[in-house]
Amino acid sequence: MDLLSPRPSVGQIKPYRPARPPRDGRRWIDLSLTHNPLGPSPLALDAYCEAATRIHCYPDWDQEPLRHAIARRHSIDVDHIVCTAGSEELIHLVAQAFAGPGDEVLCHERGYRGFLKAIRAAGAAAVVAAERDMVVDVEALIDRASERTKICFLANPNNPTGTYIPADAVQRLRAGLPPHTLLVLDSAYADYCRLPDYSDGTEIVENSDNVMLIRTFSKMHGLAGLRVGWGYGPATVIEAVNAIRGTFNVSLPAQLTAAAALSDAGHEEATFAHNAQWLPWLSRELERVGLRVYPSVCNFVLARVPTDPSLGTQAVIDHLAHRGILVKAVTEYGLSDCLRITVGREEENKALVVALAEILG
Repeated sequence: MDLLSPRPSVGQIKPYRPARPPRDGRRWIDLSLTHNPLGPSPLALDAYCEAATRIHCYPDWDQEPLRHAIARRHSIDVDHIVCTAGSEELIHLVAQAFAGPGDEVLCHERGYRGFLKAIRAAGAAAVVAAERDMVVDVEALIDRASERTKICFLANPNNPTGTYIPADAVQRLRAGLPPHTLLVLDSAYADYCRLPDYSDGTEIVENSDNVMLIRTFSKMHGLAGLRVGWGYGPATVIEAVNAIRGTFNVSLPAQLTAAAALSDAGHEEATFAHNAQWLPWLSRELERVGLRVYPSVCNFVLARVPTDPSLGTQAVIDHLAHRGILVKAVTEYGLSDCLRITVGREEENKALVVALAEILG
């Protein structure tokens, strides 16, 4: 008798293992995860505390107050919004709803690794298109599309590269994909990119029947620990996701806190201003101590460690850890000589640069 085993594609999934500081009593500077260094909005914290008095109740299964808050904030149709336990859950739900064994799903070379996990969990085949110097190559994605392509995932801006493609390139990608292919735009870092040629994809969704937009409360709004994501798309996609998502997939505190966060424009502006000040500073200082820094429009940078037989990425990571600083290795993206470093508070950024200068000279 054969032993019980999962489908072969599940065996290809490597569990995510974030950097974790030792429990040695020290105060660690965590620049490995892309959280908001300013924390959540005071209004969100008040809502969270109020929600604590109601945790004996089930959350709103229809997510109506939160969906209406999102619709008001972004001027979009409330009936075309769905909320999930983080944007990653939505990525998985879309993959499960629209792809399976025998299907293909497109993604880009150094796109968010959650895409591959969702594709394999659904039993579909991942087709990966090459990038050009850490930037999505639209033509390469179009060239890899076929009759079997059910979904195309695009992270824009992208994690971990920090790069983006302009709105006209996204339109070109949509026009070049087969009409039966769902284009999923993961715009988790859209709040940090206010360049005139960038769009989170809202207008593409509203003028198409095969485009889905995914957003999150984990970055700009500082609610990573609550796990709240949302999607905006055509009725067929929203209905499919609602059919398979957990009935109470977004907790009551998460819904109430996220809705309150949307009402605090001042916190959003403070977060954006902090990043606008310290992202270029950090990029310059990392270059000064010898790292190659790729241009980023997010709240992190991708930095390449110089080639040196006596020095490697792990040595840099170990040295920073000795100084109580965590950064992220990105070997799973084929970038074994690179680090992803989040923009922290002023004192955290300066401590990082000092520690890097010690080892890089």
